[in-house]
Amino acid sequence: MIEIRPSAERGTFKNAWLDAKYSFSFNNYYDPRRMGFRALRVINEDRFGGGQGFGMHPHDNMEILTWVNSGALAHRDSTGGEGQIGPGELQAMSAGSGVFHSEFNASKTEPVHLFQIWIEPDRENVKPGYSQKTFDREARRNRLQLVASPSGDDGSLKIEADAKMYALILDAGQSVTLPVASGRAVWVQVAEGQLTLNGQPLSTGDGAAIQNEGELTFTASVNTELIAFDLK
Repeated sequence: MIEIRPSAERGTFKNAWLDAKYSFSFNNYYDPRRMGFRALRVINEDRFGGGQGFGMHPHDNMEILTWVNSGALAHRDSTGGEGQIGPGELQAMSAGSGVFHSEFNASKTEPVHLFQIWIEPDRENVKPGYSQKTFDREARRNRLQLVASPSGDDGSLKIEADAKMYALILDAGQSVTLPVASGRAVWVQVAEGQLTLNGQPLSTGDGAAIQNEGELTFTASVNTELIAFDLK
């Protein structure tokens, strides 16, 4: 079963410097039908204006993943983590027993476009942790690239949750298949492009909640980029 979450139906927030779209209930957007999907609690698509962002604020007991599509995001947290996240770079933060962090556009003039993802952890109150890695763009061209997992397989970042995050660049006319184990579910989020997923059309900004499908076949009609989450 594939349930499409059209881009236009997402929650939104916009001010002078932030353009945000929420797949699930977040901040002032509340929809009791959209509280998350399996362990995936938040998937926000954000665009920050130059030099803008969020000052120090707290989190706990959540795995927080930040994936940058374009631009650069400056980050600092109370575990000592600090730096910039650029395109194709993933930051994983285990908020655990409690952490403070800040996020700002690293450029004073250019926008930054990113996805922030929250996944519920398997264990609460773990020691907070932070990791970051740039993943080779060509290594995800026409194949699924594992970027986060519970065991850190294939060079992915390790997270405290039974979930896997994949990134994919699919050239027009190309197809890729993802096997799905029994009892698992998948969320797909299209960053840019147009494709079919098991024959169903998706385009920029669309999401899809997938259950009871033994495999997923992605076929791009134009050059497409997406992220996907394998969830228990």
